[in-house]
Amino acid sequence: MKASEIRELGTDEMRQKANDLSEELFNLRFRHGVGQLENTQKIKVTKRDLARVKTIMKEIELKK
Repeated sequence: MKASEIRELGTDEMRQKANDLSEELFNLRFRHGVGQLENTQKIKVTKRDLARVKTIMKEIELKK
C-alpha cells in the first residue's frame, strides 16, 4: 500500500486499516511460529504498511 493511497482514506478508515494490519501481522507471526507460513516476506511487507499508516495518522494529528 502506498502512502498516497493511505492519505486518501479518512481518519476512521485509517484506524480500521491499522487494526486490520495489526491482526494480520499477529496471524502471520503465529503461522510462522507454527511453521505454516511459506512466504515470510509477507511479514515484512505488513510491518511496513502498518508503520506507514501509523506515521500518516501521527502527521495528521500533529497538523491539528
